[in-house]
Amino acid sequence: MTGTRTRARLPAAVILLGFTSLFTDVGTEMIFPLLPVFLTEVLKAGPAYIGLVEGAADTVSSLLKLASGVVADRVPRRKPLVLFGYGLASAVRPFVALATQPWHVLAVRVTDRVGKGIRGSPRDALIADAAGDRAGHAFGYQSAMDNLGAVVGPLIATALVALGMSLRGVFWIAVIPGAIATALVVAVREPARAPASPAVAGVRAAGVLTPTLTSYLGILALFSLGNSSDGFLLLRARSLGLSTAEIPILWSVLNASKVVWAWLGGDLADRVPRARLIAIGWVVYALVYAGLGEATATWQVWALFILYGVFYGLTEPVEKALLKDLVRPEQRGRAYGAYNFVAGITALPAGLMTGLLWRTWGPARALEVAAALAGAAGVAILVWDAWRGRVKVD
Repeated sequence: MTGTRTRARLPAAVILLGFTSLFTDVGTEMIFPLLPVFLTEVLKAGPAYIGLVEGAADTVSSLLKLASGVVADRVPRRKPLVLFGYGLASAVRPFVALATQPWHVLAVRVTDRVGKGIRGSPRDALIADAAGDRAGHAFGYQSAMDNLGAVVGPLIATALVALGMSLRGVFWIAVIPGAIATALVVAVREPARAPASPAVAGVRAAGVLTPTLTSYLGILALFSLGNSSDGFLLLRARSLGLSTAEIPILWSVLNASKVVWAWLGGDLADRVPRARLIAIGWVVYALVYAGLGEATATWQVWALFILYGVFYGLTEPVEKALLKDLVRPEQRGRAYGAYNFVAGITALPAGLMTGLLWRTWGPARALEVAAALAGAAGVAILVWDAWRGRVKVD
């Protein structure tokens, strides 16, 4: 479907952006797995507030990803947007340490996601530009480096907590890897790209949302409505008996699984029908959520979190590689903007829905609803892929 797989080395720009993601996630994941505990036990917020914080942050991020994708197609260079986005997020993230009220965390997380929103679509388009026919490999590498950072970050946080450092102290230390990540972006050399004239750009913009792309994004939206914050899974793990010190270790185990499966998933995405991999990933997601809803022992939590990594590896890099197939090169910024927008704009209703179901009927029912939506989306994408194949033949 995407040509003969190549063993050639990835371009330098892709490699540097991978290391940027690595250090960014070290900083982010020193904080994220501790946030549910910090919010509920230190700041006395309820479970629904976790959904509000993560949902609002992702919604803001998605709106900016849509806008930054449009801008990325209209300016001659994508790198300045990427650099500013990483710099802003890295600078503001540790200030969660100053929070004394739940809304303080909300403000920091939203500002953090502003940076992610500004950089996300231009970065994905830049990777697609540089990767050529190795998009699956490139996005798999990017996702693997993301998740490697998410392995290292919680381990550092765990070590610091074990040494007696407070949660607020851990949050302040997170500024260091963020600064390294921003410096790495400076070294990225962007592939040359000829700017389009305003008249041509206007014509192209009208053709981005084709029926094929629109229906693909609609299926992603269906899945995303059940894909709320992983903070709920960490809260579930806590309720099943894991200690505060074990939560970051659990998060690292999950991300170790994600590293392996992101690499394998990206490699498979250049050789196996991509929609089929995504469907399998969503089925795994459904099994994990349903399993955590019914879990009664801590060993089941560890096993299901390891399995959860399979979902990420078969979806995150594969979805982006598939998107590259659906649009022309000069439309990539807007296409990735639309993709990120759909994934993010559904985060707020997904988070609020899960939080309300959790509070009203308990965690099992909330997680089972998410599993059902994932299963429905898995069926839908296989039907979509079959339809797309018939359209191509016709």
